[in-house]
Amino acid sequence: MTRKSKQPGGHNPLTAAETKRLKSSGYGTQTTRLTSQSMLPFGHCCLSLSQIEGDAVATPSGHIYSREAIVQYLLTKNRELKEQKAEYDRQRLQVENRRAEWEEKQQKKSQQNFRRKDQGAMSNALVLKDDGSGQETKDENSLSHVSYWLASSQPGAAAAGGDDGFDYEKEIMALPSPPPDRPPSPMSGEPLKLKQLIPLYLVHEQDEGIKNDGGRVLCSVSHKRITTQETVAVKGQVMLKTVFNELAKPTMTCPVTGKKFKGKDVITLMKGKSGFAASGNVEAKKYNPTLT
Repeated sequence: MTRKSKQPGGHNPLTAAETKRLKSSGYGTQTTRLTSQSMLPFGHCCLSLSQIEGDAVATPSGHIYSREAIVQYLLTKNRELKEQKAEYDRQRLQVENRRAEWEEKQQKKSQQNFRRKDQGAMSNALVLKDDGSGQETKDENSLSHVSYWLASSQPGAAAAGGDDGFDYEKEIMALPSPPPDRPPSPMSGEPLKLKQLIPLYLVHEQDEGIKNDGGRVLCSVSHKRITTQETVAVKGQVMLKTVFNELAKPTMTCPVTGKKFKGKDVITLMKGKSGFAASGNVEAKKYNPTLT
């Protein structure tokens, strides 16, 4: 008998040759190297994934968007959150109504129990009973409330019947989580308001007379092409971080506008990526179950 089966996968674990042969059929974790076409260049909208033609804005997290795309996103999300909140309030109101009904039944039941005890436990005694219409009627008492051996007198009988089995905390926990007050940012997930958008003044190569189909963004001070370098925005003026540290930070004055700025006016923008490993993560993985 041979050491292992000739069929791939008959032996666990697989050999290196079998694993390599099965990789092409989707076995195991698939890994691929991303190229520059799979990366978002600096200055492109994170929603439309295209070059920004109109006004550009940035969120506090440093992601760049087209104003038209991000405003449309916020309007759509606000409409969805409004509908979700209305549905949540409706479900919460149903729970509160059931709680009020249950408390009212419990109060009536306690009053009836008090009257039974007050009139005695005789089987032929007449007990006043509230029929729900506000009028009290006479009903012949039975031994069910003193016959502890009966199934109807057991502690779990009321919960099984549904009258005394209302659990307010359990009902509240069963509800879906309430929707947030503000829509999340598309990239960072943090709550985002329309007034938090920061306008950016992007200088493209076409604006400087450089003929290039790529439309790369240039530093507003040094006019160097911005690809994967660290970049900041000072009151909307986009510049390289090295230029900012040399010219703007020592005097806290914007080199473009000549106006003073504070630390809160400086935003670190997300870097662009390329196919080179130095620009960041350039691999994509997809997990698939294996025999091991």
